[in-house]
Amino acid sequence: MSFFFFFFFFFFFLQFVPKMRRNNYLEQILLTHDREKVGTFRTPPPAIAPLPEPAPPSPPPPPAKVVEPPPPPSINIPRFYFPRGLPNCTANYDEALAKIERAFTEFEEEKADIYEMGKIAKACGCPLYWKAPMFNCAGGERTGFVSVHSFIANWRKLLHSCYDDASKFVYLLAKPGCNYLEQEDFIPLLQDIVDTHPGLTFLKDAPEFHSRYITTVIQRIFYTVNRSWTGRITMTELRRSNFLQTLALLEEEDDINQITDYFSYEHFYVIYCKFWELDTDHDLFIDPKDLARYNDHASSSRIIERLFSGAVTRGNSVQREGRMSYAEFVWFLISEEDKKNPTSVEYWFRCMDLDGDGVLSMYELEYFYEEQCERMEGMGIEPLPFQDLLCQMLDLVKPEYQGKITLRDLKRCRMTHIFFDTFFNLEKYLDHEQRDPFADLDGDGPEPSDWDKFAAEEYEILVAEETASEQLHEGSFEDDYETDEISVPSEIGNKMDKLVISDLSV
Repeated sequence: MSFFFFFFFFFFFLQFVPKMRRNNYLEQILLTHDREKVGTFRTPPPAIAPLPEPAPPSPPPPPAKVVEPPPPPSINIPRFYFPRGLPNCTANYDEALAKIERAFTEFEEEKADIYEMGKIAKACGCPLYWKAPMFNCAGGERTGFVSVHSFIANWRKLLHSCYDDASKFVYLLAKPGCNYLEQEDFIPLLQDIVDTHPGLTFLKDAPEFHSRYITTVIQRIFYTVNRSWTGRITMTELRRSNFLQTLALLEEEDDINQITDYFSYEHFYVIYCKFWELDTDHDLFIDPKDLARYNDHASSSRIIERLFSGAVTRGNSVQREGRMSYAEFVWFLISEEDKKNPTSVEYWFRCMDLDGDGVLSMYELEYFYEEQCERMEGMGIEPLPFQDLLCQMLDLVKPEYQGKITLRDLKRCRMTHIFFDTFFNLEKYLDHEQRDPFADLDGDGPEPSDWDKFAAEEYEILVAEETASEQLHEGSFEDDYETDEISVPSEIGNKMDKLVISDLSV
């Protein structure tokens, strides 16, 4: 068997191995022939490797949680904003309330009416003329009196929420839930002043003038205090003004005319008489023609048109009906006679800013000066060319940006009154041309405002005219022109019940 297998393997070796060698030999001959013909080896083209399949995208790692370490105690910022005043940690409220309770024991059944609230106001450490707001806030307006329990409960709540005079004053006068004062909120306070201040006792015989005086004082308060022009006085505005200090002075000064800020009756008399002269039909409203007659047509028609356009008035009655109320006239008169006042500067800037973009362009200045030139030519006065006048005004104001004047520029200028009069008050413009513009800037000490000077001069003229008229009517000139009491023209007393505070404050 093994012999047979050996024989088969030997036969296979003899048949196939020589054939394999012959094939290899032939391949070598062919490769040599190709090399001689082409000059190089013929290499097979490289094989294209298959592209690897893309690996599936791995999911993004979860975001790392950033744990902020707490700030070190050294940079913790303490509270610095206290809208209702800085709390006094050392205040003894129980002692203050006990003092108020002792004050109530002096009254029958420990109840106080409006006339006895002065003692309670002093026991609370408040000015005397806070008594009416305190009385009303504790419910006295509804019942006619205030009990010790209701007042203590109300005052304890005030002490724990209000920490300075401004916040307490707003708390007492404002409507529930409000942190600001509107015009009608001042009526009880001012009515109490009219009824009880010794300098206004003569008004008891002229109750028709109470609403006129109260309206005037309210407008003067908002003119000075409400710097935001919102019709709402905030605690911050009260703190920045001198109103609360002036209100406290009323109990120390019997002559109310010495308190020229807000409360002077002489100032009210001047304002109302000026309005009465213009209100020819005595309907308590004036139209543009009536206002144009003020100061013998000194103001230009273009500025009067702007006054009735709604630029400086609230509500739509002025634009819709073309009428100005007494309350709005108060703002006009103070602004007209004291153009150095910050509110007056804003008042006239709003009027001259025709497009409301916050700047006075050269076009707007030329628009108002054109009428001034026409009026001067009609009087035989050669006007200054606008280009020359513009150079003077720019040198006067020195605006921050070339070619336009901003409200900030005018507030920074000490001769803003000259700037405004140049463009819309011809009489005062010509008066400035005859005087040294720097003459009023030489004084070192405080001087009365232009409004105080105007009101004092006009009051003397009005009283002298009224006294002369009375003496002429009586046929006697033996009495002096001086008078101890403030007289009121009898014809002004007509239709006194038409003026309503709410109508004037809109």
